[in-house]
Amino acid sequence: MGTKIALVTGGSRGLGKNMALRLAEKGSDVIITYNTNSKAALEVVKTIEALGIKAAALQLDVNNIDSLGDFITSVSEILNEKWDTNTFDFLINNAGIGATIPFLEATEVDFDRMMNIHFKSVYFLTQKTLPLINNDGRIINVSSGTTRFCVPGYSIYASMKGAIETFTRYLAKEVGVRGITVNVLAPGPIETDFNGAAIRNNPQMKGYLSSATALGRVGEAHDIGGIVAFLCSDDGYWINGQRIEASGGIYL
Repeated sequence: MGTKIALVTGGSRGLGKNMALRLAEKGSDVIITYNTNSKAALEVVKTIEALGIKAAALQLDVNNIDSLGDFITSVSEILNEKWDTNTFDFLINNAGIGATIPFLEATEVDFDRMMNIHFKSVYFLTQKTLPLINNDGRIINVSSGTTRFCVPGYSIYASMKGAIETFTRYLAKEVGVRGITVNVLAPGPIETDFNGAAIRNNPQMKGYLSSATALGRVGEAHDIGGIVAFLCSDDGYWINGQRIEASGGIYL
């Protein structure tokens, strides 16, 4: 069968980093992207390579839609240089940012930035990478628990994630002929540096969210990466077009 190759956007920190590490632990080679922190990205690459797995890091600003064409060229080049191939197997659309923006304060600049990062870039990056994805591959989009329950200040963010969930179903329908599955993973509250480490820096918020969760705590990055690795495994193949919420059972 040969070694599988995964492309994880936003893989230098937080959830994306854990996804990359867990995929590597399961034997997949990994290409991660970073926006500005090349040092952190190279540390992830080094950690993966210490497992005896091939890895690489590429720069990508998902707010800059015009850069996607050049990024695809970079992906093709690194695949050829490092793996002597022109295709890969798993696309994990994870890159994103958090921002708490009350509805009455939201601007078009806020809206366009969140749309570019969380929806438009995912849509067109997926479109542009499809010719490089092997048949029977996997695409996993990352959404949010906030499409099911409402968090004040997340109207733009959650709306874009809702669009991703609809897009996921349509994409699964259109690429199924190639044996490619498409699913969306929706994490609940996670204690990372996301949105300025909002949960980590606010014990009151963390305590409330923990109390609202059946398992009695907020999530951590290691709670999420293994789900991506499972969906990319042979055992996860028959799951397709699904929204999988990983929230420890919040607001049940």
